[in-house]
Amino acid sequence: MYCRNCGNEVSEKAIMCVACGTPPLAGNRYCPNCKAETSPDAGICIRCGVGLINTSNHSEFDWLTTLLLCLFLGTFGIHRFYTKSIGIGIVQLLTLGGCGLWTLIDFIMIVVGNFRDGNGKVVVNKQRA
Repeated sequence: MYCRNCGNEVSEKAIMCVACGTPPLAGNRYCPNCKAETSPDAGICIRCGVGLINTSNHSEFDWLTTLLLCLFLGTFGIHRFYTKSIGIGIVQLLTLGGCGLWTLIDFIMIVVGNFRDGNGKVVVNKQRA
């Protein structure tokens, strides 16, 4: 495996690259599979076709917590307050989650991995990412 930041070879179990000091998958310059230079916003490597994980646009909020808050308290917009989407949270609180419809849409978006926090970053299940 290669560091996404500097391209140096690192162990699969490494939590930090010894060459550059960053987590191996935190960068966006090199493919971790073939060491080819990649575009910062690329989703796949052009040379080898492997999917590239770009953690720079991942939210720091926990996916499971967001999912459970939406499931049990979604009509009050609590999951939106948790993810720092305060404005939408207030609107959901006042409309009871858009009469449940907005809550259902948010729940589906969380499950499929398209839900964004207040900073515009995707709330992802870090166990799968």
